Amino acid sequence: MLNIAGINLTQIALWILNIALPLIVFYLAYLILTKSFNYIGFTTIEGIIIVLVSFLFSFPIFLFGYNISNIALFTYNGWVVGVNTGGAVIPVLISIYLVIKKKIPIKQLAIGLLVVTIITFFVTTPEPTKGIISKFPYWILPAFFACVASIFLLKKNFVKGAPLAYITGTLGVLIGADFLHLPELLSYPPTTLGTRASIGGAVLFDMIFITGIIAVLFYGSIMFKYRKTAS
Repeated sequence: MLNIAGINLTQIALWILNIALPLIVFYLAYLILTKSFNYIGFTTIEGIIIVLVSFLFSFPIFLFGYNISNIALFTYNGWVVGVNTGGAVIPVLISIYLVIKKKIPIKQLAIGLLVVTIITFFVTTPEPTKGIISKFPYWILPAFFACVASIFLLKKNFVKGAPLAYITGTLGVLIGADFLHLPELLSYPPTTLGTRASIGGAVLFDMIFITGIIAVLFYGSIMFKYRKTAS
């Protein structure tokens, strides 16, 4: 332990590290998220608003006595199946908006969506105590294939390619993981940890939310280097 003039420099260094490390992580997350939303056509402010609103839905928000953070859809075999607004509804609405706004070709959209859906189905599995899960590094594969599919399907059209990567990553995971594995999950009896199966329940850390973000980052990084080399 290093001491100078009675001052414990080790403790001071640890104290600074405890403050600086979370700030660095927060700043890196900020850069990643805002850059991703910039790539698909949103401003930095719009990206921040989307993330903050999504984060708020991590907590129960009641409107007229109804929880709008986790919207119950139906019950089956003792399970209450619902959808999380921040982790699923908002990403899906963004995807629909991008399809219309960027005029994404339906054929390319369908192909990319099929690819990501198939990959997602095989890298995810239902776990009664946790929901639909995917282990590292397999959960990165849907984002990678969303990126690759967008590059091949739309080639040099960055304006449409980045949104396509986000859309196929988001909706492909929603279909391949949650929709296709849901019947198997509901075949299990409810666990002692709870009876709610919430689509997008992990909100900002849900695979639906983060796959689209990572897919856009992959796409942006590859295409930036490609455009830089081409120029």
